[in-house]
Amino acid sequence: MYILDVLAVGDYVSVSMEKDGTGVIEEVLTRTNYLSRKAPKLKGGSYRGERFEQIIAANISQVIVVFSAVSPSFNNRSLDRFLVAAESSQIRPMIVINKMDLLFPDERKIFDEIRDVYTELNYSVFLTSAVTKEGIDELREKLKKECSFVWGHSGVGKSSLFNVLYPGLNFQTGEISNYSDKGVHTTVTVSLHDVSQNTQIIDSPGIREIDPYGITKEDLCHYFREFESYLGKCRFTRCTHTHEPDCAIRDAVEQGEISPDRYESYTNIYNTVEEDLFF
Repeated sequence: MYILDVLAVGDYVSVSMEKDGTGVIEEVLTRTNYLSRKAPKLKGGSYRGERFEQIIAANISQVIVVFSAVSPSFNNRSLDRFLVAAESSQIRPMIVINKMDLLFPDERKIFDEIRDVYTELNYSVFLTSAVTKEGIDELREKLKKECSFVWGHSGVGKSSLFNVLYPGLNFQTGEISNYSDKGVHTTVTVSLHDVSQNTQIIDSPGIREIDPYGITKEDLCHYFREFESYLGKCRFTRCTHTHEPDCAIRDAVEQGEISPDRYESYTNIYNTVEEDLFF
Protein backbone atom coordinates (compact mmCIF):
# COMPACT_ATOMS: atom_id res chain seq x y z
CA MET A 1 0.00 0.00 0.00
CA TYR A 2 1.24 3.49 -0.87
CA ILE A 3 0.25 6.42 1.35
CA LEU A 4 0.52 9.90 -0.07
CA ASP A 5 0.35 11.90 3.18
CA VAL A 6 2.20 11.33 6.45
CA LEU A 7 0.23 14.04 8.27
CA ALA A 8 -3.43 14.93 7.91
CA VAL A 9 -5.78 17.53 9.35
CA GLY A 10 -7.04 16.21 12.68
CA ASP A 11 -3.85 14.34 13.58
CA TYR A 12 -2.50 14.60 17.12
CA VAL A 13 1.27 15.01 17.31
CA SER A 14 4.02 15.37 19.89
CA VAL A 15 6.15 18.46 19.41
CA SER A 16 9.48 19.64 20.78
CA MET A 17 9.82 23.39 21.06
CA GLU A 18 12.88 25.36 20.03
CA LYS A 19 14.24 28.47 21.79
CA ASP A 20 13.06 30.70 18.94
CA GLY A 21 9.45 29.64 19.47
CA THR A 22 9.29 27.24 16.55
CA GLY A 23 8.55 23.57 16.99
CA VAL A 24 9.48 20.24 15.48
CA ILE A 25 7.02 17.36 15.11
CA GLU A 26 8.57 14.35 16.79
CA GLU A 27 5.78 11.82 16.44
CA VAL A 28 2.33 11.38 14.89
CA LEU A 29 0.16 9.77 17.55
CA THR A 30 -1.98 6.75 16.78
CA ARG A 31 -5.16 7.63 14.90
CA THR A 32 -8.58 6.46 16.03
CA ASN A 33 -9.67 6.53 12.38
CA TYR A 34 -9.09 8.36 9.14
CA LEU A 35 -10.89 9.13 5.90
CA SER A 36 -9.07 8.58 2.63
CA ARG A 37 -9.52 8.35 -1.10
CA LYS A 38 -7.57 7.23 -4.12
CA ALA A 39 -5.19 10.00 -5.13
CA PRO A 40 -6.72 12.35 -7.74
CA LYS A 41 -5.75 11.93 -11.36
CA LEU A 42 -3.39 14.38 -12.96
CA LYS A 43 -4.11 16.05 -16.29
CA GLY A 44 -4.15 13.41 -18.97
CA GLY A 45 -5.75 10.82 -16.66
CA SER A 46 -2.65 9.43 -14.96
CA TYR A 47 -2.23 8.98 -11.21
CA ARG A 48 0.39 10.51 -8.95
CA GLY A 49 2.22 7.25 -8.57
CA GLU A 50 0.69 3.79 -8.38
CA ARG A 51 -2.51 3.41 -6.38
CA PHE A 52 -1.65 6.05 -3.79
CA GLU A 53 -3.91 6.38 -0.79
CA GLN A 54 -4.50 10.03 0.06
CA ILE A 55 -5.53 10.59 3.66
CA ILE A 56 -7.98 13.49 3.85
CA ALA A 57 -8.53 13.88 7.61
CA ALA A 58 -8.03 11.92 10.82
CA ASN A 59 -9.62 11.41 14.23
CA ILE A 60 -13.12 12.25 13.02
CA SER A 61 -16.23 11.44 15.04
CA GLN A 62 -18.70 11.89 12.17
CA VAL A 63 -18.93 12.77 8.48
CA ILE A 64 -21.51 15.32 7.34
CA VAL A 65 -22.36 14.50 3.73
CA VAL A 66 -23.93 17.59 2.17
CA PHE A 67 -25.99 17.51 -1.02
CA SER A 68 -28.31 20.12 -2.51
CA ALA A 69 -31.89 19.45 -3.54
CA VAL A 70 -31.36 21.48 -6.72
CA SER A 71 -28.65 23.64 -8.30
CA PRO A 72 -26.78 21.32 -8.57
CA SER A 73 -29.34 18.53 -8.76
CA PHE A 74 -29.53 15.88 -6.05
CA ASN A 75 -27.83 12.62 -7.00
CA ASN A 76 -28.61 9.60 -4.84
CA ARG A 77 -25.97 7.48 -6.63
CA SER A 78 -23.26 9.90 -5.49
CA LEU A 79 -24.75 10.04 -2.01
CA ASP A 80 -24.51 6.27 -1.69
CA ARG A 81 -20.85 6.36 -2.76
CA PHE A 82 -20.12 8.92 -0.02
CA LEU A 83 -21.91 6.71 2.50
CA VAL A 84 -19.90 3.66 1.44
CA ALA A 85 -16.68 5.65 1.88
CA ALA A 86 -17.68 6.67 5.42
CA GLU A 87 -18.98 3.21 6.36
CA SER A 88 -15.79 1.51 5.14
CA SER A 89 -13.77 3.89 7.33
CA GLN A 90 -16.03 3.06 10.30
CA ILE A 91 -17.01 6.71 10.69
CA ARG A 92 -20.60 7.65 11.41
CA PRO A 93 -22.17 9.54 8.48
CA MET A 94 -25.01 12.05 8.58
CA ILE A 95 -26.88 13.30 5.52
CA VAL A 96 -27.74 16.94 4.83
CA ILE A 97 -29.90 17.91 1.85
CA ASN A 98 -29.55 21.66 1.45
CA LYS A 99 -31.29 24.44 -0.53
CA MET A 100 -34.78 23.23 0.35
CA ASP A 101 -36.03 26.78 -0.11
CA LEU A 102 -35.60 26.43 -3.88
CA LEU A 103 -38.19 23.65 -4.19
CA PHE A 104 -41.84 23.88 -5.19
CA PRO A 105 -44.29 22.17 -2.77
CA ASP A 106 -44.82 19.14 -5.02
CA GLU A 107 -41.04 18.70 -5.40
CA ARG A 108 -40.61 18.69 -1.65
CA LYS A 109 -42.60 15.47 -1.34
CA ILE A 110 -39.85 13.70 -3.25
CA PHE A 111 -37.27 14.70 -0.65
CA ASP A 112 -39.54 13.73 2.22
CA GLU A 113 -39.59 10.24 0.66
CA ILE A 114 -35.81 10.25 0.20
CA ARG A 115 -35.39 11.23 3.84
CA ASP A 116 -37.64 8.35 4.88
CA VAL A 117 -35.57 5.81 2.90
CA TYR A 118 -32.38 6.77 4.72
CA THR A 119 -33.87 7.34 8.18
CA GLU A 120 -35.24 3.79 8.02
CA LEU A 121 -31.60 2.71 7.65
CA ASN A 122 -30.76 4.64 10.85
CA TYR A 123 -29.01 7.51 9.09
CA SER A 124 -29.64 10.96 10.51
CA VAL A 125 -31.05 13.10 7.68
CA PHE A 126 -31.50 16.88 7.76
CA LEU A 127 -33.39 18.95 5.20
CA THR A 128 -31.88 22.43 5.43
CA SER A 129 -31.85 25.93 4.04
CA ALA A 130 -29.36 28.69 4.73
CA VAL A 131 -32.04 31.16 3.59
CA THR A 132 -35.07 30.11 5.66
CA LYS A 133 -32.97 28.54 8.46
CA GLU A 134 -34.88 25.27 8.09
CA GLY A 135 -33.17 22.43 9.95
CA ILE A 136 -30.42 24.69 11.30
CA ASP A 137 -31.10 24.28 15.02
CA GLU A 138 -31.52 20.51 14.74
CA LEU A 139 -28.28 20.13 12.78
CA ARG A 140 -26.32 22.39 15.15
CA GLU A 141 -27.43 20.21 18.06
CA LYS A 142 -26.04 17.10 16.32
CA LEU A 143 -22.69 18.84 15.79
CA LYS A 144 -22.15 19.69 19.47
CA LYS A 145 -19.08 18.14 21.10
CA GLU A 146 -18.12 16.34 17.90
CA CYS A 147 -15.32 16.62 15.37
CA SER A 148 -17.30 16.68 12.13
CA PHE A 149 -15.82 16.35 8.66
CA VAL A 150 -17.88 18.22 6.05
CA TRP A 151 -17.95 16.53 2.66
CA GLY A 152 -19.83 17.12 -0.57
CA HIS A 153 -19.77 18.22 -4.18
CA SER A 154 -18.92 21.76 -5.24
CA GLY A 155 -21.85 24.15 -5.23
CA VAL A 156 -24.14 22.39 -2.76
CA GLY A 157 -24.01 25.32 -0.35
CA LYS A 158 -21.71 23.92 2.34
CA SER A 159 -20.07 27.29 3.03
CA SER A 160 -23.35 29.22 3.20
CA LEU A 161 -24.89 26.59 5.43
CA PHE A 162 -22.03 26.55 7.92
CA ASN A 163 -21.81 30.34 7.96
CA VAL A 164 -25.39 30.29 9.25
CA LEU A 165 -24.65 27.51 11.72
CA TYR A 166 -21.53 29.30 13.01
CA PRO A 167 -21.41 32.96 11.88
CA GLY A 168 -17.83 33.37 13.03
CA LEU A 169 -16.54 31.01 10.34
CA ASN A 170 -16.94 33.47 7.44
CA PHE A 171 -16.42 30.78 4.83
CA GLN A 172 -16.11 32.11 1.28
CA THR A 173 -19.14 31.33 -0.88
CA GLY A 174 -19.37 30.93 -4.64
CA GLU A 175 -21.83 30.75 -7.50
CA ILE A 176 -23.16 27.92 -9.63
CA SER A 177 -21.97 27.72 -13.22
CA ASN A 178 -24.90 28.30 -15.58
CA TYR A 179 -23.10 26.23 -18.18
CA SER A 180 -22.62 23.03 -16.21
CA ASP A 181 -25.03 23.40 -13.24
CA LYS A 182 -22.02 22.58 -11.08
CA GLY A 183 -20.33 24.55 -8.37
CA VAL A 184 -16.97 26.24 -8.49
CA HIS A 185 -14.37 25.61 -5.78
CA THR A 186 -14.33 28.18 -2.98
CA THR A 187 -12.54 26.06 -0.35
CA VAL A 188 -9.12 24.97 -1.59
CA THR A 189 -7.63 23.15 1.40
CA VAL A 190 -8.85 20.96 4.24
CA SER A 191 -8.99 23.03 7.44
CA LEU A 192 -10.04 22.49 11.05
CA HIS A 193 -12.07 25.11 12.94
CA ASP A 194 -12.98 25.29 16.63
CA VAL A 195 -16.56 26.59 16.48
CA SER A 196 -17.63 26.17 20.11
CA GLN A 197 -16.58 24.33 23.25
CA ASN A 198 -15.33 20.84 22.33
CA THR A 199 -16.83 21.23 18.85
CA GLN A 200 -14.73 21.18 15.68
CA ILE A 201 -15.59 21.42 12.00
CA ILE A 202 -13.21 20.10 9.36
CA ASP A 203 -14.05 21.83 6.09
CA SER A 204 -12.99 20.33 2.78
CA PRO A 205 -12.96 21.45 -0.86
CA GLY A 206 -15.99 20.47 -2.90
CA ILE A 207 -15.28 17.49 -5.08
CA ARG A 208 -16.71 16.40 -8.43
CA GLU A 209 -16.59 12.66 -7.72
CA ILE A 210 -15.77 10.38 -4.85
CA ASP A 211 -13.21 7.65 -5.40
CA PRO A 212 -12.82 5.69 -2.13
CA TYR A 213 -9.72 3.63 -1.49
CA GLY A 214 -9.34 0.03 -0.39
CA ILE A 215 -12.81 -1.42 -0.99
CA THR A 216 -13.05 -4.87 -2.57
CA LYS A 217 -15.94 -6.40 -4.47
CA GLU A 218 -16.30 -9.04 -1.75
CA ASP A 219 -16.53 -6.48 1.06
CA LEU A 220 -18.83 -3.96 -0.64
CA CYS A 221 -22.07 -5.59 0.49
CA HIS A 222 -21.11 -5.01 4.14
CA TYR A 223 -21.31 -1.24 3.61
CA PHE A 224 -25.02 -1.30 2.71
CA ARG A 225 -26.80 -1.46 6.04
CA GLU A 226 -30.02 -2.99 4.72
CA PHE A 227 -28.11 -6.00 3.37
CA GLU A 228 -26.90 -7.12 6.78
CA SER A 229 -29.80 -9.37 7.78
CA TYR A 230 -29.71 -11.17 4.41
CA LEU A 231 -26.00 -11.90 4.22
CA GLY A 232 -25.20 -15.62 4.49
CA LYS A 233 -28.68 -16.64 3.31
CA CYS A 234 -27.92 -16.92 -0.42
CA ARG A 235 -27.56 -20.29 -2.18
CA PHE A 236 -23.92 -19.62 -3.00
CA THR A 237 -21.38 -18.81 -0.28
CA ARG A 238 -19.53 -16.32 -2.48
CA CYS A 239 -22.66 -14.75 -3.94
CA THR A 240 -21.99 -11.36 -5.53
CA HIS A 241 -25.68 -10.37 -5.23
CA THR A 242 -25.68 -9.23 -8.84
CA HIS A 243 -26.87 -12.17 -10.96
CA GLU A 244 -26.89 -15.47 -9.05
CA PRO A 245 -30.11 -17.46 -8.55
CA ASP A 246 -31.59 -17.75 -5.07
CA CYS A 247 -29.84 -14.62 -3.87
CA ALA A 248 -31.43 -13.42 -0.63
CA ILE A 249 -30.64 -9.78 -1.35
CA ARG A 250 -32.05 -9.81 -4.88
CA ASP A 251 -35.16 -11.59 -3.57
CA ALA A 252 -35.53 -8.88 -0.91
CA VAL A 253 -35.39 -6.21 -3.62
CA GLU A 254 -38.10 -7.97 -5.62
CA GLN A 255 -40.27 -8.26 -2.51
CA GLY A 256 -39.89 -4.56 -1.70
CA GLU A 257 -37.83 -5.14 1.43
CA ILE A 258 -34.76 -3.35 0.00
CA SER A 259 -35.00 -0.12 -1.99
CA PRO A 260 -34.44 -0.73 -5.73
CA ASP A 261 -32.56 2.57 -5.92
CA ARG A 262 -30.16 1.53 -3.19
CA TYR A 263 -29.65 -1.86 -4.80
CA GLU A 264 -28.89 -0.16 -8.12
CA SER A 265 -26.29 1.96 -6.31
CA TYR A 266 -24.74 -1.26 -5.02
CA THR A 267 -24.51 -2.80 -8.49
CA ASN A 268 -23.15 0.43 -10.00
CA ILE A 269 -20.39 0.62 -7.40
CA TYR A 270 -19.73 -3.12 -7.66
CA ASN A 271 -19.10 -2.78 -11.38
CA THR A 272 -16.51 -0.04 -10.80
CA VAL A 273 -14.49 -1.93 -8.19
CA GLU A 274 -11.28 -3.15 -9.80
CA GLU A 275 -10.72 -6.88 -9.53
CA ASP A 276 -8.62 -7.79 -6.46
CA LEU A 277 -7.63 -4.15 -5.99
CA PHE A 278 -9.46 -0.98 -5.15
CA PHE A 279 -11.71 1.67 -6.70
